[in-house]
Amino acid sequence: MNGKLFRQKLHSGERLYGTMIVSDSPKWPSIVSGLGLDFVFIDTEHIANDRKQVAWMCQAYAALGLTPVVRINRPDPYLACQTLDGGAQGIIAPYVESAEEVRALVGAVKYRPLKGKRLHDMLEGKLTLEPALTDYLAGYNANNSLIVNIESIPAMENLDEILSVPGLDGVLVGPHDLTTSLGISEQYHHKAYIEAVDEIIRKSRAHNVGAGNHVMVKDGAAQEIRWAKMGMNMIIHWSDTNAFRYGMENSLAEIKRGIGDQPEKTSSEGLDI
Repeated sequence: MNGKLFRQKLHSGERLYGTMIVSDSPKWPSIVSGLGLDFVFIDTEHIANDRKQVAWMCQAYAALGLTPVVRINRPDPYLACQTLDGGAQGIIAPYVESAEEVRALVGAVKYRPLKGKRLHDMLEGKLTLEPALTDYLAGYNANNSLIVNIESIPAMENLDEILSVPGLDGVLVGPHDLTTSLGISEQYHHKAYIEAVDEIIRKSRAHNVGAGNHVMVKDGAAQEIRWAKMGMNMIIHWSDTNAFRYGMENSLAEIKRGIGDQPEKTSSEGLDI
């Protein structure tokens, strides 16, 4: 799947399946490409992968037909452009709380390489670009999607304005930060958190904007199914590290039980990022 089709499906409501990839091992792309996924989520906000590593990962996964979507470490238009130059086909901007932030990011993701005053005036409706330039920019950025993290009370209060910004393709719930902003840190089954995610999904789909949630906890599949039935169409399930952790935890416990050893208790929870 290329970035253009990925963006189209975000808006149409068709489901897209992905996972977070932390490892930059050259063995990983061939394994991941056989899992039935549509995209990979590469994080640079919390994961210590540098620009060169991320660019390599983006190029490798794109070559295998998996859309590389990268979360930058701050909602910075220049950083978004840099990441797209490395091969990303989707940008996720963390902790966005205002329509103004979204407009600036739209300028980077949908109108690069145009920058500066001309871009600012165009985004503000003060300037109409030449038809030839408009066509060029549309083609140059045809594979790019913009997704923003909704992970705070202020973001939810401004959600309708955020979703109304032309050029926004999707929103992604940030579970850990959202529960913290709600005052219920890491309580992913709390009524207030579930209701907040419900609201984000309903409003996003009403605006024909894609909606997703990054579920990392071991017992999160039921929530993913619930929200998918409500219209959530960007499903980011676990990560390569979580899959290793839970798979090893379960299989090792089975071996210990079979031998007669008592399996040690584990936390069985992932880190939501």
